[in-house]
Amino acid sequence: MGICWPKPANCAHASSTNLSGSAKTHSNTELESNSKTQKSPKETWNKPFISSKPHTSVSISLKSFTFSDLKNATKNFRSEALLGEGGFGCVFKGWIDENTFVPTKPGTGIVVAIKKLKAESFQGHKEWLAEVNYLGQLHHENLVKLIGYCVESENRLLVYEFMQKGSLENHLFKKNVQPISWGTRMHIARGVAQGLTFLHGLDANVIYRDLKASNILLDSDYNAKLSDFGLARDGPTGDNTHVSTRVVGTQGYAAPEYVATGHLTPKSDVYSFGVLLLELLSGRRAMDDERVGFSEETLVEWAKPFLSDNRKVLRIMDTRLGGQYSKKGAQAAAAPALQCLHMDPKYRLCMVDVLASLERLDATKQASPRTPRRLQAKHDHHGIKHVNSPHKARISTTNSL
Repeated sequence: MGICWPKPANCAHASSTNLSGSAKTHSNTELESNSKTQKSPKETWNKPFISSKPHTSVSISLKSFTFSDLKNATKNFRSEALLGEGGFGCVFKGWIDENTFVPTKPGTGIVVAIKKLKAESFQGHKEWLAEVNYLGQLHHENLVKLIGYCVESENRLLVYEFMQKGSLENHLFKKNVQPISWGTRMHIARGVAQGLTFLHGLDANVIYRDLKASNILLDSDYNAKLSDFGLARDGPTGDNTHVSTRVVGTQGYAAPEYVATGHLTPKSDVYSFGVLLLELLSGRRAMDDERVGFSEETLVEWAKPFLSDNRKVLRIMDTRLGGQYSKKGAQAAAAPALQCLHMDPKYRLCMVDVLASLERLDATKQASPRTPRRLQAKHDHHGIKHVNSPHKARISTTNSL
């Protein structure tokens, strides 16, 4: 969910890819077995919440906005208020009163991000329902806050807290942006891990299913929050080992067994977290479509040979860090990344264990010496080179069960 951009841009969070086919703006979230019984959008227009088994420690406390309220908050959705745009619709910047939530003049009250769904988007409507269901019930410091929604005629909108620092994607990959420090990167990693640990610890065993840098939003203090719950699913319970779904998500982040079979488990999120952690370490995208001419290789394929050898870990580190990180800290962060990326999900860590590893790293960082710039330069002269970043990889998939 693109909640903050300095100027109109493509809405990164809406770029989920249907891995069983070509890239699409919206990914399917319904079970394949239900595809023949889908209702038209208008048949479900007046159902603001999808049914789901109740979660523990949740409450529904959303504000119901009128369409007129949100028109006023955005000055009639003027182009100057546009934050992002995607196949689902657009995201606008608006202003509301902090206590009453009535629209206010720009510069007064609090700023919010307002997502406006295209009326003709059926898939977008289903994802809209999922977001209201999950973010309307689940509250955690590492989940973006959903303030309210609008259900009026054919209009469907969501109102979120505004995240001042925007998406992690912009800070890691956007050109001419000051690179975030090693300490900030690990702080972000812990925040994401805390959010996923919370979801996986619920009775419903919620699976996020679309973890990627563009869906990680940052507040003014670089606290990370998971956004865009349109693809989230309740996980397996009881004797069930997985849920079977259509394969959706984003190439480069999706777990290989999920791509191959459609079998979804919390360990699918763990794999995606491993990819995100690699991005934080290396400053490289999970899949890089912009570096034409390089081998078609994913970030995971490129980095894995270095992760398994502590002597080679520094070869993957982001050169923009200028060597300003602890060598032992980098090695300690690479270890859980490798365990998250195991091909067999049975051998991946659980998120609670990943979080524990990252928290141990935080507890010891004060005692760890930083790698000086001259030492980093020495490594570069003695064969520790940064290999070309990965290019787009072709991923063949099967239909879901």
